[in-house]
Amino acid sequence: MNRPLRRLSLVVAFLFFALFASTTWVQFISAGKLNAMPGNSRQLYAEFGRERGAILVQGGAAVATSAKVEDPYQFQRAYPAGQLYAPVTGFYSLRYGTSGVERAENDVLSGSADELFYRNLSTLLTGEKPKGADVTLTIQPKVQQAAWDALAGRKGAVVALDPETGDVLAMVTSPSYDPNGLASHDGKTEQSTWTSLNADDDDPMVNRATGSLYPPGSTFKLITAAAALESGDYTADTLLKGPQELPLPQTSNTLKNDEGTACGPNDQVSLADALKISCNTAFGDLGLTLGADKLAEQAGKFGFGQSLSIPTSVATSSFPTGEKVAGPLLAYSAIGQGNDLATPLQVAMVSAAIANDGVVMEPNLIADVREADQTADVIDQPSPRELGRAVSSGTAKTLQQMMELVVSDGTGTRAQIPGVTVGGKTGTAQHGTGLPPYAWFTSFADDGKKKVAVAVVIEDGGSTESAYGGRLSAPVAKTVMQAALDG
Repeated sequence: MNRPLRRLSLVVAFLFFALFASTTWVQFISAGKLNAMPGNSRQLYAEFGRERGAILVQGGAAVATSAKVEDPYQFQRAYPAGQLYAPVTGFYSLRYGTSGVERAENDVLSGSADELFYRNLSTLLTGEKPKGADVTLTIQPKVQQAAWDALAGRKGAVVALDPETGDVLAMVTSPSYDPNGLASHDGKTEQSTWTSLNADDDDPMVNRATGSLYPPGSTFKLITAAAALESGDYTADTLLKGPQELPLPQTSNTLKNDEGTACGPNDQVSLADALKISCNTAFGDLGLTLGADKLAEQAGKFGFGQSLSIPTSVATSSFPTGEKVAGPLLAYSAIGQGNDLATPLQVAMVSAAIANDGVVMEPNLIADVREADQTADVIDQPSPRELGRAVSSGTAKTLQQMMELVVSDGTGTRAQIPGVTVGGKTGTAQHGTGLPPYAWFTSFADDGKKKVAVAVVIEDGGSTESAYGGRLSAPVAKTVMQAALDG
């Protein structure tokens, strides 16, 4: 072979190799990345052309479905309950992607999960069109509706948990939004809905139950009380300092009680009575005595600082460290002010752990995943999972009794349910000078057959006097607990 032919053969071989390498790169190495690109219309047609699994609640009602439509995408998502479940289900949108359960369970809902491989293979062989699996939530519709109605359009959130399993029985936030506009296949409708929701100062697309962090206010006194009891140096009857004003270290400022009076005779009050009347000075002094490390450790045992997925994402609640809890700030952190931050889910977990004899269960939204066909075979069914022990069973029993006093004869009397054991803790959380406080209530109820734990926060509840958690949030919690026990 002469030299020109050899050179030509080398060029041809190189070009063939380059073509082979580029094809391999596109079809195998970069395939996943290219398929996931938002602008990949073929991927969109393939994904939306497959019937997506439904999202169901307890009892079988669908809160997210796929309807057949006459357009290139073939199926469109629909949300029959609109705003009621939007913070839980999230949305499924051509342009804006997914959120909530739609995102967390996308693999099974879309039918692309590894668990569905053999089913998809069989449908390929039979010529059937594959579809996604159904996801059933732990949400109980009666409890969800009761929480929504009781919140009555006020900004805030409600979470109800089964203390023994961690199942989320209700998760409501207000204001909410209608995800149907985001699921529209009409581009203008989709975009205008998105623009309007994002321009709303009330942030209706934020799941306040899991995605918003609030100062927990006096609900945190449960954790301070738990730390004291767990230390072995305190009982429910131990007398604490409870003056009208508590001098703070390193400053001329003082910590005051909301009522402007001392919490007991001779400026003393028992630990149980301090919780019952929510005495700031007693718990502030108790926090200073216990120290930041013990409070931080106890908060961590209840779930503060832990990354949670239920399986939707959850903002991490936190107890401050370093300079953020030094000196006088420790007294404020001991009463849930200062730099303490918590989600309503976390506050519900505190009451749930106390009601569950001190054991913290991992919160969970998913009851099961099933085949979307006549067999409805179970693909996955999460089991209850312990996150750890927050307090001993003895401490939990003492805290239960102390919380029961709050409801029977303290700041939480509006949560009373005849014939039912109810314990609770009120909270009024300041979050800025001149701003209306947040009204908190966290509680548990036990009728001998069922248990439920609830947390309620109402934002900007009015004047300081009218925004006490016992006046605004306790009645909401009562309604939700009744619905859970009656369900």
